Amino acid sequence: MTPEEVRLAESDAQTTAWKKWGPYLTERQWGTVREDYSADGNAWNYITHDMARSYAYRWGEEGIGGISNARQRLCFAVALWNGQDNQLKERLFGLTNGEGNHGEDVKEQYYYLDSTPTHSYMKLLYKYPQAAFPYEQLRQENARRTRLEPEYELLDTGIFEDNRYFDVFIEYAKADPDDLLIQVTVHNRGPAAATVHVLPQLWFRNTWAWGYADHRPTLRTPRPGVVQASQHEIGDYQLYCDQEPALLFCDNDTNGVRLYDLPAEGRYFKDGINDCVVEGRADAVNPAQHGTKVAAHYRLIIAGGAAQTVRVRLSKVVVALPFADFDQLIAQRRQEADAFYDCLQAKLASPDARNVQRQAFAGLLWSKQYYYYDMAQWLDGDPNFVAPPSERRKGRNSEWRHLYNADIISMPDKWEYPWYAAWDLAFHCLQLAMVDSEFAKSQLRLLTRDWYMHPNGQLPAYEWNLSDVNPPVHAWATWRVYQMDKKRRAGQGDLGFLEAMFHKLNLNFAWWVNRKDRHGCNIFEGGFLGLDNIGVFDRSSPLPTGGFIEQSDGTSWMAMYALNLMRMALELARTNPVYQEIASKFFEHFLYIVEAMSKDGDGSLNLWDEEDEFYYDVLHTPDGRRTKLKVRSIVGLIPLFAVEVLEEELLDALPEFAQRLRWLLEHRPHLAELVSRWQEPGKGERHRLSLLRRHRLKCVLTRLLDESEFLSEYGIRALSRYHHAHPYQFPTAEANFTVAYLPGESDSSMFGGNSNWRGPIWFPINYMIIESLQRFYTYYDDSFRVEYPTGSGQLCSLQEIADGLAARLSKLFLRNADGQRPAHGPAAQVQHDPHFRDYLQFYEYFHGDDGRGLGASHQTGWTGLLVRLLPQAAPRPQTQSTEAADQEVEV
Repeated sequence: MTPEEVRLAESDAQTTAWKKWGPYLTERQWGTVREDYSADGNAWNYITHDMARSYAYRWGEEGIGGISNARQRLCFAVALWNGQDNQLKERLFGLTNGEGNHGEDVKEQYYYLDSTPTHSYMKLLYKYPQAAFPYEQLRQENARRTRLEPEYELLDTGIFEDNRYFDVFIEYAKADPDDLLIQVTVHNRGPAAATVHVLPQLWFRNTWAWGYADHRPTLRTPRPGVVQASQHEIGDYQLYCDQEPALLFCDNDTNGVRLYDLPAEGRYFKDGINDCVVEGRADAVNPAQHGTKVAAHYRLIIAGGAAQTVRVRLSKVVVALPFADFDQLIAQRRQEADAFYDCLQAKLASPDARNVQRQAFAGLLWSKQYYYYDMAQWLDGDPNFVAPPSERRKGRNSEWRHLYNADIISMPDKWEYPWYAAWDLAFHCLQLAMVDSEFAKSQLRLLTRDWYMHPNGQLPAYEWNLSDVNPPVHAWATWRVYQMDKKRRAGQGDLGFLEAMFHKLNLNFAWWVNRKDRHGCNIFEGGFLGLDNIGVFDRSSPLPTGGFIEQSDGTSWMAMYALNLMRMALELARTNPVYQEIASKFFEHFLYIVEAMSKDGDGSLNLWDEEDEFYYDVLHTPDGRRTKLKVRSIVGLIPLFAVEVLEEELLDALPEFAQRLRWLLEHRPHLAELVSRWQEPGKGERHRLSLLRRHRLKCVLTRLLDESEFLSEYGIRALSRYHHAHPYQFPTAEANFTVAYLPGESDSSMFGGNSNWRGPIWFPINYMIIESLQRFYTYYDDSFRVEYPTGSGQLCSLQEIADGLAARLSKLFLRNADGQRPAHGPAAQVQHDPHFRDYLQFYEYFHGDDGRGLGASHQTGWTGLLVRLLPQAAPRPQTQSTEAADQEVEV
């Protein structure tokens, strides 16, 4: 075992708290729902970026490259000042939902470069301009641009021309769980000497102002260059600062003078350090050298092309010579991180692939966040403050009063999405299971806890609307993580985890059946289901036509859900036979969904279109008409995901389930016909359950693999390119609704925010397509072959097609023959500059034609699924399934 694996084992056994400290600060606390106490619910305007430096947050803390302890009592982050800006660079800047021409958007250049699962070593790069940061230029130019134009980014301003910027590398290394070494190395990439102020900052999250506890923690300096932090829950910590810099103290309290014209009362507010450094106001910091926030002030003059380093150490134990072993420990933890990833990446094809994968893991691990949200307190308000507006009692999330969140959670993106999202988190866990399976399992378990899950069985979606409906992928992720963990544990599955998850997911499945099957006919709705602008209408709002939509995707997700729960029950039945009956219940439910999707004739509920040989949503209007909404989108591809292959050996081991299964197929022959010749086993005595019989599978794949439709050079598009020349139109009395293929950003603001799925490539659906093809292949083997690409005349097995799609997605990030990475887009500096070209951002989605990255720039959460797709050094056997691939990538 590598040293990092030993640390993971100690953490899992709870003998050593290696994860006590981590990157648990968010990158944006302002503009979040938790901090919004307005009457109109406009979180973006209640606390702005400009207010943030002066406002003490209620629910969390933010910072650049920041860390905290697991309950976020004590926080650390790095602030910078180039001598030109009108404020310290303490937090990342970005545009609000209303300011960006495509919604909210961070406007910074930063990269997650490394992290081990226990955060024993971490590294981040922030690129800081030497000229004044162009805050207003970014606001004004993006405000001028329309949705039809590209976003105006920091690189577009020319601020990095002539290399007049600083590369700020922030590194953390743990000597032990409560002894953190912090190194900030600043490179002047420009040609001339330049000055930069580096301010390592330590502060307590404000827990004292709200009326629940009177205890105010303290920061003070016992001697030059040392800060002692004292708090009743965590005890004492020392911050040791190399070279004894000046220490600037203030309090993490709101500056009511600046924000609300309140009297100062002789206090030193949260923005005191900012005012002291930027405005030269010595009276803004406490001359008595104590408070609840402190900065060590380093002023560096760095020659052109040179670098300087700042070192600090945060330790619970008193260290006599804090910097004597500092360099050695940093180097040792770097080497141990290398050893951990060398083991994981042994079979990757190239150093470039290893670099891409390691940065993807880094982004995933850096995106952990302490997420605190007590819904009852948020709704009712705090004793020391004015009660929230009355609108809140019946407004956003008021039906989730039971919800209490105070946990470390994997975030989609800690700036654009600094809140958990149920289905995003499920995808995160597949990657997390490759490096830290216990954390992956804990994350899946978290959303099913009583203080998360609604009493009615619904999983919380995300803080903007906890009642929104996400695709039900939690069971799929649970089963996949269980399988991966079982291989890691030498075939010993964590049945306790599986059983606990199964029972809670059973409740959630019942919620879907009771709430989202309007007429009890096994055809499901669900609203937008994560697809935002993909359809004709906003499916989460009342339809302009009236009526309702029967969703091909919603129904297919539920068919997949039934199969997932069936497979989990079969695994549990190996040791507890009672689960055989439960497994047959989900098998039967799956058959009824298949039947509902496949009915023909008058009054049918058929979602399959025989003319187009594709699945569509069906609109029901109040006048009794049913209209297929013939948009060729991923809505019609999601039926691929409902597939399971059962081994004959499993059926032999579970006779009660096998007997019930055969009874259904014998006595309900109309159902038997729907599951593709069940009595005729496939390769290796396997049986297949799927929404798609052989003919329909071939029809869907013909469109999927057509380069004039879904197949892009870089993966599967969200919308068929067919709609570029043939936009779909749906006329109503009020308006003519149109859906046209757009390879990049959507021109529709239908769903609001930066929801732009009308055409681009995005990883979650691509990944599930690949996995589904692999599962089909375990049944068909090489006997089922289709053209890939469609019309090429080249017949390929489903495994070969899955590998081909994985290669297309990998090409987004890997350097091509010209040395370029398509995801980087056309910017020459990013493609070729040695200080940019090998640093990666993992975008939310990708242009459907040229592959450039779009949307949120750091959404490693689901785009990081790339870690499971990168090319390996040796070709995999043709018989290999996704399950076999798991064994190759386990640490």
